[in-house]
Amino acid sequence: MNIDPRIALSALTNALEEHLSTAVNRRGEDDPAVETTFYRVADAFEAYEDALFAATGEVTPLDLYDEESDDVDELDEDDDLDDDLEDG
Repeated sequence: MNIDPRIALSALTNALEEHLSTAVNRRGEDDPAVETTFYRVADAFEAYEDALFAATGEVTPLDLYDEESDDVDELDEDDDLDDDLEDG
């Protein structure tokens, strides 16, 4: 079942508003409410992107930040640099 992209967009904007509110009113460095709303934004964005693609075949110009894949990318870049230094 496909969701209407307008409904998904509304859920995304609501998640962004909620994240802003918790970020502004954070209670300490590691406030779990901020982390919770962070993941709600990510989930709402994915739902919107999926709904948009299903309805129109289009995507947004945005990417979600993923710490795990970023760490892997950094390791791959370091390996490539090491290989270049050994070759040159």
